Amino acid sequence: MTQTAFASNKDRLVSDLKALVADTEEILKSTADVAGEKMANLRTKLEARLKDAKAKMADIEVVLLDKTKACARATDDFVHDQPWKAVGIAALIGAAVGVLISRR
Repeated sequence: MTQTAFASNKDRLVSDLKALVADTEEILKSTADVAGEKMANLRTKLEARLKDAKAKMADIEVVLLDKTKACARATDDFVHDQPWKAVGIAALIGAAVGVLISRR
């Protein structure tokens, strides 16, 4: 997976998780006036899971950011240490993409 694709997938995952958390918070707010012991228990459980999900999401975001930075550093080091190999790899990828596009 390329660094750009990895970053794109990471951003999409974080965005989806944030949307899920926002939707869950909205559900909790809209059911605040619903009475009943079952509903109160469900709300309590959901709030606890939401809190855990937010904490895990923050941890995942930090880990993904660190991995993205490490990948970028490794790529940069490789390109600086072996520029001709990097050019060759880029040329092969470009040729492969060209072949795939020309088939359509």
